[in-house]
Amino acid sequence: MDIQFIRCNTAVVGTGCAAYNAADTLYNLGQKDIVMVTEGIRMGTSRNTGSDKQTYYKLTLAGGGQDSVHEMAETLFAGGSMHGDIALVEAAMSARGFYKLVNLGVPFPHNEFGEFVGYKTDHDPRQRATSCGPLTSKFMTEHLEASVMDKQIPIYDGYRVVSVLTEGEGETKKSIGLLAVLCDDPSQFTIFACTNIVYATGGPSALYYSSVYPESQTCATGTALAAGAKGINLTESQYGIASTKFRWNLSGTYQQVIPTYISTDADGNDAREFLDDYFETTADMVNAIFLKGYQWPFDPRKLAKNGSSIVDIAVYTETRVKGRRVFMDFRANPTKATKDGVLDMEKMNNETRDYLVKSGANQVTPIARLNHMNSLATDLYRSNGIDLETELLEIDVCAQHNNGGLMGNTWWESNLRHFFPVGEVNGTFGVYRPGGSALNSTQVGSMRAAQFIAQNYPASPTANSDCLTAARHDIDAIAAYLDAIAKDGAGKERPLALRARFQKVMDNCGAFIRNREKMEAALADARHAVQNLGAMTYAPTKPEQLAALINRDILLAQIAYYAATLEFIAQGGQSRGSYLITDGAVAVDTAAQNGIPAQLDGDAFSGKVCEVSLDASAGTCAFDWKPVRPIPSGYDDWFENVYNRYLQKKVIQ
Repeated sequence: MDIQFIRCNTAVVGTGCAAYNAADTLYNLGQKDIVMVTEGIRMGTSRNTGSDKQTYYKLTLAGGGQDSVHEMAETLFAGGSMHGDIALVEAAMSARGFYKLVNLGVPFPHNEFGEFVGYKTDHDPRQRATSCGPLTSKFMTEHLEASVMDKQIPIYDGYRVVSVLTEGEGETKKSIGLLAVLCDDPSQFTIFACTNIVYATGGPSALYYSSVYPESQTCATGTALAAGAKGINLTESQYGIASTKFRWNLSGTYQQVIPTYISTDADGNDAREFLDDYFETTADMVNAIFLKGYQWPFDPRKLAKNGSSIVDIAVYTETRVKGRRVFMDFRANPTKATKDGVLDMEKMNNETRDYLVKSGANQVTPIARLNHMNSLATDLYRSNGIDLETELLEIDVCAQHNNGGLMGNTWWESNLRHFFPVGEVNGTFGVYRPGGSALNSTQVGSMRAAQFIAQNYPASPTANSDCLTAARHDIDAIAAYLDAIAKDGAGKERPLALRARFQKVMDNCGAFIRNREKMEAALADARHAVQNLGAMTYAPTKPEQLAALINRDILLAQIAYYAATLEFIAQGGQSRGSYLITDGAVAVDTAAQNGIPAQLDGDAFSGKVCEVSLDASAGTCAFDWKPVRPIPSGYDDWFENVYNRYLQKKVIQ
């Protein structure tokens, strides 16, 4: 084989706002021997996702209200199963990361006095949140990309990473390079020999069929787990109502204008409003829809009578249980909440009424109210071929964000040395987190990794021959796999059909509704599939061969995520975060009178994290439960002492 070698100090995998910030910061700190590696510059979540008003969470930078680094750290830490020292770093670095974005031109709003005013987001006791509209992360990515382009940092576009190359064992094990294939021809291999890897591949988006992640992003968590990088908090993801034709979160204003929820049969007939069945009064239903704006992620704590997450269960029941389709209709008010052709203000509680009145949202229809309060939210759909003025918007409950992921320390370095997972692929957060804190984490984590690499890991990469030795087994295995899938045979499936089948299984038992028995069966099936993918797959074209390689990564990640959840249940874990654990069907018959039953965790595990190690060859996992590290206190913060340690380069270590 002809194998291309590319050598550098640091390879940054990905081209989202975490990846670009890592490369940009490394360059600014003097480490200019960098390359970026990406499957496609325009494929990632940062560039392609958002909400009605995508939030960035940082320290309070306006007004007279009290706030501090430690108070923000306490807010992050209070979410449960998050290390306190990481929470402190996320808080302390938030202003620095935010102001860098401002200086690059990201249009966060400020007032006449230069204050970057904020608003309160979910799980936020202050008003730390800010936004520059539905496309906040897209703006971040574009401005960081421009800075990287100005520096002429090389970007290898069209390369799919299929293996992280390592040497050593145990605590001394480290990454030494990457094995990638050309997306246009997966039989062509490239080895990136690099001292350091910044891994910014995003959350495990392709685990699920019902997903608000962009279809173009498939991520590469399984590849890192297979190399020996540990996972952490793999049980903790977020799920919420989103549109499916154009994938977008339906939070905030989309719910607060009180649209009508409709279900139909598979052909779009037999339309009926179904939320009435789940609430005792129309006022309760209207209030729950409104609260979905603030409380967008599904939360089992909000399944009590009239809770906002009953809306998610109602959508789930229509789509997954009854096999119907669900839509939001912005053209008409809910029938039972309408009086004389307008929304009946008497059919809502004070919070909903006051919000609409203060917003001047007295227009006749939901779409008119949406245009009044947030016209960008309407324009966004129109620009993607959906006119909310004239058509229904199809929805489902979708995977949205992974709070867990790959483990990293306070410099975002994995247990696999010289390997730095940053952005959503890093399992920074625990059970709950303030809305928008994930965007802050992309900037903090990538900056911390760059700081550490620039000061401590400046060496040239290992010899090409060492990388080839580390890659030889994977090259042989991939070549044999490509040969196998090029041949048709009885029972073989095309890669995307096979992927969809396993994704739907994940939706059915391992997303926001989780069932132990079904997950055990799904885990066994995923293990069998990983071992037999060549015999199960027919991929006669180059794009399908690439999809087949990606399927292995997806299945490896599914194995780890199933196994972690089953371990949590085996230890006595109950419903928490954004998922409901149930032994049978979700009981919805008495939802209007009693809510939906849920056995809650009650913070029983909030003081622990679960570290996960994957044995890819066997398809098995090992688990290590550890107490969360507290928020640091009592450390030396006397200026002269810190100044001397900083001058002696003893801080970044």
